[in-house]
Parts: sequence; C-alpha cells; structure tokens
Amino acid sequence: MSKKVYCLAQFQPKAGKAAELFRVLQGLEPNTLREDGCLQYRVTRQISSDFAPGTGFPIVFNEIWADMAAFEAHCQRAEIQQFFQTYCLAEDGLAADWNVCVYSDEPEQYDAPAL
Repeated sequence: MSKKVYCLAQFQPKAGKAAELFRVLQGLEPNTLREDGCLQYRVTRQISSDFAPGTGFPIVFNEIWADMAAFEAHCQRAEIQQFFQTYCLAEDGLAADWNVCVYSDEPEQYDAPAL
C-alpha cells in the first residue's frame, strides 16, 4: 500500500459560468504540477454517456498527491487560497458550490510495515 492521497475537488458553477470557471481552474494546473509531491492534477468536465448516467458536480479536479503533507502544503499555497477567496467565497465568484474530499487506498487497520 501507499501513503498516496487522492483528492476530488468538485465545483458547481453559477448559471452561465461553467466555461469561465473551467478556464480559471485550468490555469491552476501548471504551477501545481511543479509542486513536490504532486503526482496528478487534472481538471475535468462532465460529459454525457449512456454507460455513466450519474449526477454530480459538472467540474472535478482529479488529484493524486504523494502523501498528506504534500496535499496540505498545496492547500496552503497563496495561489490556491486566492482561488477559493476569489471564485468560491466571494459574492461575485464563479462557483455556486464546491466539495473537496480526500481518500486513501489503504484499508482501515492496514498493518503496513514500519519504515
């Protein structure tokens, strides 16, 4: 097993703001991909498929981090904090709602060997 952290950061744009919010989120990719511990950082948008008819937020970041420390360092970067202040928390921001969750691939009670 690994210490990797998987993050899904989901965004619900305000009406008519999906394309603009997607472009802003794409702008976060280059600097984030330079961070130590960033293994994957890709913003995606929901598309239609008869084989995947589920519902969810239409814009999702799929992130993989080497460990929790790398993820938490990313969250504290000025560029990321400014994004949330400007586009999520501000009254005139582009996001109506957002949901950021982290996951592990280790089962509970996993008896990983000590390093």
